[in-house]
Amino acid sequence: PPPRSCWHQSRTLLYEEVLYTILHRLGKPELTHVADPDELYTYVQKAFNMDPEEHDILLQRVKELEKPIFCLKATVKQARGILGKDVSGFSDPYCLLGIEEKTRDSSSSGGSRQENKKRSKAVVKNLLPEDQTHRTQIISQTLNPVWNETFILYVLDSDDDVETVRHKLGELTDLHGLKRIFKEARKDKGQDDFLGNVVLRLQDLHGRDDRWCRLEPRTETYPNRGHCHLQFLFMHKRRATSASKTQPSYTVHRHLLQQMVSYELLRHQVGSTSWNGELSKHASTILYLHATQKDISDFHQVMAHWLAYSKLYQNLEFDSSCLLHQITSIEYQWVEGRLRQEQNVELADSFQCLLAYGISLIRKYQIVFPLSAPNSTKKLQSLLRLLVQMCKMKAFRELCTETPDLQEMVTEALKRGGDMAYWCLPPQKKHCLFPSLFLLQTMEECGKALVTLLLEVNADLQRISGRHFSVPCSVSPLKKYVPKSLFSSGFVSFLSREGQLELTNYHQWFKEAIPKWLQKAYTIALERTQRAIQVDQLTPLGELNKHSTSTVDLSTCYAQMVKTWQQLDWPDPEEAFMIMVKFVEDICKIALMYCRLIKTRAEELSSKKHKEGEAANRLCVVVNNIEQLRMMILKLPSQLDWARLEQKTGAVIAPEQIQHTLHHQLQATVTCLNNEIRGVVQTLASKLHAGIARHIQELYTCSASRDPEDVSIGMPEQTIFSSLLELLWNHTLDMLKEAAKQQLGNLAYFKKLQCALKNLERCFHGEGCGLPEDTLHNATFTALEEELDLCSSTSRKLIQKYFSARIQQQASPEKYGAVTIKALYRHSEQKLRVEVLNAVNLLPLDSNGLSDPFIQLTLEPRHEFPEVMTRTTQCIKNNLHPLFDEVFEFLVPPKKCQQDGTCLLLTVFDYDTLGANDLEGEAFFPLCKVLGLSEDEEAINPSRVPQTRLSLTHPGTAGAEILKLLETRKGDKEAQAFVKLRRQRAKQSRETERQQEQQ
Repeated sequence: PPPRSCWHQSRTLLYEEVLYTILHRLGKPELTHVADPDELYTYVQKAFNMDPEEHDILLQRVKELEKPIFCLKATVKQARGILGKDVSGFSDPYCLLGIEEKTRDSSSSGGSRQENKKRSKAVVKNLLPEDQTHRTQIISQTLNPVWNETFILYVLDSDDDVETVRHKLGELTDLHGLKRIFKEARKDKGQDDFLGNVVLRLQDLHGRDDRWCRLEPRTETYPNRGHCHLQFLFMHKRRATSASKTQPSYTVHRHLLQQMVSYELLRHQVGSTSWNGELSKHASTILYLHATQKDISDFHQVMAHWLAYSKLYQNLEFDSSCLLHQITSIEYQWVEGRLRQEQNVELADSFQCLLAYGISLIRKYQIVFPLSAPNSTKKLQSLLRLLVQMCKMKAFRELCTETPDLQEMVTEALKRGGDMAYWCLPPQKKHCLFPSLFLLQTMEECGKALVTLLLEVNADLQRISGRHFSVPCSVSPLKKYVPKSLFSSGFVSFLSREGQLELTNYHQWFKEAIPKWLQKAYTIALERTQRAIQVDQLTPLGELNKHSTSTVDLSTCYAQMVKTWQQLDWPDPEEAFMIMVKFVEDICKIALMYCRLIKTRAEELSSKKHKEGEAANRLCVVVNNIEQLRMMILKLPSQLDWARLEQKTGAVIAPEQIQHTLHHQLQATVTCLNNEIRGVVQTLASKLHAGIARHIQELYTCSASRDPEDVSIGMPEQTIFSSLLELLWNHTLDMLKEAAKQQLGNLAYFKKLQCALKNLERCFHGEGCGLPEDTLHNATFTALEEELDLCSSTSRKLIQKYFSARIQQQASPEKYGAVTIKALYRHSEQKLRVEVLNAVNLLPLDSNGLSDPFIQLTLEPRHEFPEVMTRTTQCIKNNLHPLFDEVFEFLVPPKKCQQDGTCLLLTVFDYDTLGANDLEGEAFFPLCKVLGLSEDEEAINPSRVPQTRLSLTHPGTAGAEILKLLETRKGDKEAQAFVKLRRQRAKQSRETERQQEQQ
């Protein structure tokens, strides 16, 4: 070990490095990290065993050091769905980025809000000098460019007003926009097309941040401009600490990690608890900050963990299973040639040292893993698994020139362990076991020694298996039975495996691709989840499904990963276990990321719309989403068939290891989800509490024209109660009326409001003890009841109500002319017979002052008569009073004709040869008024059916509210098709009016 003075100096330098890291922290803290710097100072003081006085001196010294240069490492990954600006429909995009400093003068000026709005939509090249602007390469002819370019941007001093720093990034422009034909006359040559931008605040970025950002427009002409994938890292340059100046960043980080792990391990040993390899949140925060500020890659961090843990394992006692996670991470991230030569040597030495140390422990198995101690066998199994996995690693095979035969090494160690166990016995026991070595030559003494040896070996085997064994009574083979006591515990299968079948190694062909595929699957699932959250409006999917759309995408991702695991069915038990660990780890990481992003999404939507009711509803949806995610996580053991995996790996993986690695990780994730749900519910409760308190205050201060105390003077108590109750009832109706305007297209929402209105009516009536019915049923209540009844109707009922409204419009004057028909229903044939006689006073829509009319007959609504075809009369040329005299028959049941809103729609058109037909007008004849529908057929004379004159109308205000309501139901195809048809008729009506004005 180094001298005391050198050790103290190294510790001091490392301690200064930690204090410097905490002091110059930059970026928004992660949710799982410690945000308070005082807590971190207290922790490192304990971890380094520093006296308070020495800590204060070193902290003051660090504060006097020169500050680092703060940098933002920005990576522009890709964009998708951008606008096509060229004639070809594509663009040639590139990206400009830079950091904009918002001056204090502009932030304090009176027009700062308007100025900020303008600057947020400005172009980077118009805001920053050219030498402060970074630019990516141009990707030709694409709408989904991929750049993968990284830039270093210098950030203001952390003491400056970070609140006023805006990060302007992602300015996309099109180099070849001049090729656009329709813009060529308006554009200056050489001017690039603006495609969108992203404005981010530095204070909103984490130390490491990875996000898809929406490209914002300068105008609302094309609001959907695509998204851009960006990665950020806050880092330091020119750190003033001695450790940063004299040692590589990776070495300093490894020493810091080793110090933290030593403290964590010793802290658990003092508390008489076993350490599972997990660091506290304080240690994780410090290591995260240091790795981020020093820009240490993920692989080098994993390598530092391995070197620190493997070295400490050889000095301090903890479970060797803690090293399996580092082995797995190195294996899946290993790329040949990534490390420098000295790092390769360092990693190879760690492999060789751990292998030698592990073999030495196996050689001393009877001492290190005594049979009398609990869990000794499990610890030995864990060590063997660690050595097996390490020797299988690609890094081990590439860096260690001589690949050892692990099976032979373990076998030899066990045999030598038996001899070592013998020489560690007390002299008296040695004397009994091997008398020839101590000159005991008599037959009686030799016989006693052999009997003692047999009893010792048999007792050893009995302690392992609980059974008696028959041991051969010859001296020469006795030595090999000593180490065989270990084989009886299940390791014989490990050391004496037979050759495998010829077709069992086919999976080795795909082994190299598995890590890449797992990483690709995780990346795709992560990106899909992020995209789903970005478009999620946090509204329930339906009346029975209270979660939103993003959970559907997340469930699909999980289902695909589960299906892939089932199809993979990896044959090697140990490798299958490692793949499963990676699967579960990725799924849990996606789940925790989803919780963070969905809460951020709720905050974004609530900040845009300042309505507490909507914000509370979104929080409810967030709770339901996380609960749905929790249920999906709990189903993973059955979906991934962990029971089969445990059975498959039973010979090589202990159940406790599976419990520790898989079940504990899953349970930790479920616990985090429970905490997230609890936190969102508490936020929701605070919002509701504030809203209720405010509404009660408004009842007493704003709703009455006088002070409530003045009003109550001299009034009976019952009158005061009735007045307040009526005031509360009117206020409740106003709240329900406001709530009815929120989600016009949500049918289930209005059914709940309708049910709530009825329940509130019963509550305020109180079975006669509350408000009387005439007070309850005021004008506001009646209007609200009718509105809720309308909005809660199905789309088909709304369509029927629309036609009822148009039928009532028939009483209007004959502004657009009229048609005359005869209608008769025959029960014997179940036929509706319509005779179209003529049309009069039609509008002249042709240039010659006449029209070419024809009539189209349909039975409406179409969902009631889906099989009845549309009929059309002949076209009468150049006539405003055409005579048709045509008869049409429709096969329809009488019950359909008697329903409300069913009608015969007669649409009169003016035939045009070249363009679309012009609309003359529409006439609606209610089917319930058809002669013969309710009368006796025998009593009706077909020749005396009365004529009916129907005035032609155009789409007007009648039914307009119903069309608006139907238009909001975006997911109802039938409603959207009906609205489209009626909008088309309205457009034709406007065209007819325009022609009339021109004439």
